[in-house]
Amino acid sequence: MVNFRLISKIIGSLLFVEAMFMVGCLIMAFVFREDDTMAFLISILLTFAGAFLFHYLGQSAKNSLSRRDAYVVVTAVWIIFSAFGTLPYLIHGSITNLTDAFFESISGFTTTGCSIFNDVERLPHGMLFWRSLTQWIGGLGIVFFTIAILPSLVGGTVKVFAAEATGPMRSKFHPKLSTNAKWIWSVYILLTIGCGLAYWGAGMSWFDATNYSMTTTATGGFSTHNDSTVFFHSALIDYTSILFQFLAGINFTLLYLSVFKMRLGDMLGNSEFKFYVLCIVLATGCIGYILITQLDYDFAHALRSALFQVVSFITTTGLFNDNVALWPHLTWVILGLLMFIGACAGSTTGGFKCIRCLMLLKVLQNEFRHILHPNAVLPVRLGDQNVPQGKLISLLAFFTLFVLMLIITAAFMLMAGVDHTNAVVIALSCMSNVGPSLANDIGANMSWADLPSLSKWLLSLLMLMGRLEVMTVLVLFTRSFWKDN
Repeated sequence: MVNFRLISKIIGSLLFVEAMFMVGCLIMAFVFREDDTMAFLISILLTFAGAFLFHYLGQSAKNSLSRRDAYVVVTAVWIIFSAFGTLPYLIHGSITNLTDAFFESISGFTTTGCSIFNDVERLPHGMLFWRSLTQWIGGLGIVFFTIAILPSLVGGTVKVFAAEATGPMRSKFHPKLSTNAKWIWSVYILLTIGCGLAYWGAGMSWFDATNYSMTTTATGGFSTHNDSTVFFHSALIDYTSILFQFLAGINFTLLYLSVFKMRLGDMLGNSEFKFYVLCIVLATGCIGYILITQLDYDFAHALRSALFQVVSFITTTGLFNDNVALWPHLTWVILGLLMFIGACAGSTTGGFKCIRCLMLLKVLQNEFRHILHPNAVLPVRLGDQNVPQGKLISLLAFFTLFVLMLIITAAFMLMAGVDHTNAVVIALSCMSNVGPSLANDIGANMSWADLPSLSKWLLSLLMLMGRLEVMTVLVLFTRSFWKDN
């Protein structure tokens, strides 16, 4: 059976961490002396109370997780973290109902970036900082963060990592998973600091630079301004954003080996990285050509706009530096395809992932070869590594579920009265954790706030499934999962 005591203990310990993050927001609110100070103070007290309660319920638990426990704890932690994340919004009054508050909270933690706020500039600084911080926390994974700072808390770290990590192939550079987690989080923190300093040097205020650095490296896309990066009208800021979004889309293990171990060849020879770069180059070229020939953009403007949006969509960040709603529909198709593909596994991005697309292309290539050579044994290879048959079966199952969830959600949106274009875009945005749609607000005449309450709960579930890659969540709804044997 599921070890609920241990799960409760882990949740309690993590809520202590969430409360400490809220303390940072309280300090920010105090610095700017705005009306959200009391909201964060009450939220911190309630979160600490919840942490003590969960920890008390699991105080006698043994630190030994089964695989079943790992899947329950990962899903439960993300839901409960998001639930407590609604407190600042509700207590301050920025959001007045639980549905919208939970939607905003889980959108932040899953780094999706869709927001029910049509005017974020009216929010106090502490609340803006909390929105950005939720994305930064969720960037590499809430439980993965725990493995890094509290490895002794979780007895089955490998099982938890398997339940929360993204991508079909798990890469490690150290036998001890907690050491892997610490180094990857170190890369993440350094990338965030570097991004913040670069933004500040490019002309942002320290507050904007801090917030944009967190949401850029987390590939989340929450902004402190209604117009996203368009607000700054700066080519230097745009190219800084492009660089750090691109870096955040690379497998963090690969980044560590390339930067800290000086093994740049590992990155340049990596099949997934080359596919990632190829997608960006081809899509930028196509969209840039369309902007020059159909909208009379000059070369520099076309390159900057096309490259920014391509990197933003393939990394599932969702930042904007141009009004994509006015672009030709063919560019929407290209950007929509990039939303589906996503960047590299083991990064902070969402989507299907480049490595899975590459594996599917290899499978298709082998099938064509089998037509000509039916008796040939043709393994699927990524670089110098053979992909096991079991991974290929999992890949096809994941692809089927991914597409099926998109179709079901789009159909539900249509029944809810959403037009067909927005229905597809909304489903793809939430499933791939992209957030903003192809038109800065979900089409020309809608915002996320306009969606019915039931739709928001469904999309909240979809965002969670997209972040935990479907299987981790759906397995909890199977009968066999809850059987003793």
